[in-house]
Amino acid sequence: MPTKKKAGTIAELTEALGGAQLTIVTDYRGLSVGDLQGFRAALRPKGAEFRVAKNTLTNIAAGKAGVEGFGGMLEGPTGLVIVREDIVGASKVVSDFVRTSRVLQVKGGVLNNRALSAADIEALATLPSREELLAKLLGLMVSPMSRTLGVLGGPARSVVYLLNAKAEQGGAAAAD
Repeated sequence: MPTKKKAGTIAELTEALGGAQLTIVTDYRGLSVGDLQGFRAALRPKGAEFRVAKNTLTNIAAGKAGVEGFGGMLEGPTGLVIVREDIVGASKVVSDFVRTSRVLQVKGGVLNNRALSAADIEALATLPSREELLAKLLGLMVSPMSRTLGVLGGPARSVVYLLNAKAEQGGAAAAD
């Protein structure tokens, strides 16, 4: 029977893992408290949080939340990046922090009950953000309409150019 504190931790982890779109499993060994605070602060705007958790409690919570795919990732000191909102943005923050700190290591992750490798997390970080994708989609949707307007406006422009040319010819003939 788990202690009251462990039961509370399991309940918190169950709720966090159940509401997560992506969970990134890291090895945080060697990071200072200041580094961890900076990492947490960088994750917050992306709708993500970093928490240190015991492996057995994480396994129990994952089972209760119905999250599968952790497999052998939960070995040694484990830090979980729990992403609720911006998967790509949080992956970029983790990837950048791994590159700059050279201490934090990504073991893998779980996305929709599918295990991801560290390389998969790095690949997620290279994807364009949601805003970029929406802007590209909008551009693709507007492009045919603007081309159609250009084609439809062509004859009217031609008439204006023709009238301008005639007016210039008339002005040139009057000057002679």
